[in-house]
Amino acid sequence: MTTSSSGASGRHRRALLAGLITGTSVALGVGACTPSGTPSTGASSTSASLPPATSASTTAGTATAGETTSNSSSSSSASTSVDPIGACVDTAVAGLSEEEQIGQLLMVGLDAGAGARGVDSAVTEHHVGGVILLGGWSGAATVTAVTEHLNSIATGPKLFLAADQEGGQVQQLKGAGFSTIPSATQQATLGPAALREAATDWAQELVDVGINVNLAPVADTVPADIGTANGPIGRYHREYGSTPAAVIPPMTAFLAGMHDGEVMTAVKHFPGIGRIRGNTDSSATGITDPTTTLDDPYLEPFRAGIDAGTDFVMVSSAAYPKIAAAQALFAPEIVTDLLRTRLGYDGVVITDDVGAAAAVAATPIGERATKFIAAGGDIVLTAKASDIPVMARAVKAELADEEFAAKAGAALERVLTLKARRGLLDCS
Repeated sequence: MTTSSSGASGRHRRALLAGLITGTSVALGVGACTPSGTPSTGASSTSASLPPATSASTTAGTATAGETTSNSSSSSSASTSVDPIGACVDTAVAGLSEEEQIGQLLMVGLDAGAGARGVDSAVTEHHVGGVILLGGWSGAATVTAVTEHLNSIATGPKLFLAADQEGGQVQQLKGAGFSTIPSATQQATLGPAALREAATDWAQELVDVGINVNLAPVADTVPADIGTANGPIGRYHREYGSTPAAVIPPMTAFLAGMHDGEVMTAVKHFPGIGRIRGNTDSSATGITDPTTTLDDPYLEPFRAGIDAGTDFVMVSSAAYPKIAAAQALFAPEIVTDLLRTRLGYDGVVITDDVGAAAAVAATPIGERATKFIAAGGDIVLTAKASDIPVMARAVKAELADEEFAAKAGAALERVLTLKARRGLLDCS
């Protein structure tokens, strides 16, 4: 995709966002794809001066996970090695409008009280990439009807359809067709093998109703001396243990069981909210963690979740002054430097809710999206459908800045790469 120096600013921004993906793949040795899905020859980047995005694509002689390289002389004749996932992403981007690309970076909450059509405009007009069911949905038949409706009105890449199905007091889907899932504290007593088997069954219940993402497991460690005084986690027994060593085995067992049942996972709430007192959902005070550092052992459960292949990492809206001045989701020191560089995570990063959460109420709605993407994040989750058009406009306006456009392009690539890997992107 090329840009015209005399084109309208909107077209220029579209090329910056979409062209970045194609251009990055070429720079990494993967041919940009035509709309038919075949790699083009002689394709060139329209944004070579922008910083390259992390990509699933590889150059010749460079192996991705699970691949090996050949040192034979015959390999020298191959100038490129085409990654089918990268090619699929390139093709998808080429077919999306600017508005559709922006929408892939947004997820909206659908409250049970709003009914199946409560977020129709967010899906059809603003092209959100995902919907999370909130507010306590009852019965598999009801949830199936909702997911079928959402899929029927969505265009472009298929939706991430998510739920908070941790267990205990955080289980959004209940009633006929759904198990009563014990709290994380109780799950930890089952032992890893039994928990993994149970989580596989819980995952199948989600798949049966059309849910493909569980925004779990919790990787936060709540120290024993804080316990239930920890507002967001300990109070509700959402933690798997009071030390990182205790958290890791059951947390990764739950994650593995979800994957066994073909449901995507999100470890949360990076870099940890087990040491705060206030609840970021309901309070703007008591949400500063004065302890966590870059080398903190409480980061180890998140590292374990990453090593286990989690599909998402959810970043908290708490503050960590020993790492960054800004709240975690707005801090590149946390999202990019710590999570991506030090811990090596190159997957999708999602916010905790930034719609109804008191912790971010002082930040204008549009800036909640742009600051997160600028920090290195990918998907902005809001429980309020009314936030979606505001956020979409803010992201669109910010694309005039080339550095931001590069980050938005990298985010789009990560989102679509995950969708391609999980069968939510048409790669035919």
